[in-house]
Amino acid sequence: MGTDDPWVLLLLLGGSAYAAKLWRDDYRAARAGTPAKQPLPGATTCSILAMVAAAAGALVLLAIETGGEYALGIVEQQSRITALFGLYTLAAAFVEELIFRGFVVIENRGRTALLASVVGASLIFALIHPFLWRWEDGQLHWQTDTKAWFSFAMVLAGSLWFYTVRFWRLNPAHSLLPCIVAHATKNLGVFGIKFVQGFVEGWW
Repeated sequence: MGTDDPWVLLLLLGGSAYAAKLWRDDYRAARAGTPAKQPLPGATTCSILAMVAAAAGALVLLAIETGGEYALGIVEQQSRITALFGLYTLAAAFVEELIFRGFVVIENRGRTALLASVVGASLIFALIHPFLWRWEDGQLHWQTDTKAWFSFAMVLAGSLWFYTVRFWRLNPAHSLLPCIVAHATKNLGVFGIKFVQGFVEGWW
């Protein structure tokens, strides 16, 4: 069983919804002026401008990724997904932001520690996505072709952008909202492009 199994996807969607509910409760408490004693990371407010700029940057990355795939002639090598998996990627956008841009970062220890943690966590984030590797028949197989390295590089760039929008000046409260919006925009765009290209197969 894996993330291509509809029951696993539904379970992950349920867990993501629960985590989002907890984060939203902390966010609402902070917005009401009664923040929780131990709120989840980034459950703070931010401006509309910060979210719009974050989403715009994600769309630029998506354009670079799509154009790069055509320029390198690797469009046909991309994975095929279902509509349910596309929905899951939107939920995953929140969970991944909560984990990586929320928990997996060193704050309040100086700029050097922050930057080092951002780069290190981004490398880990890119590596856990199965582009440079695949698990098949109980064995780990490494992939080092052009498609693997290009996709790895784009996920790495995306992670660095998501960290940027959490800690830039447009987001003084270090809210996760710009990160979530940017990530969801990118994933929704990927789904839309895959759909147009014919790489979305069935509902589940």
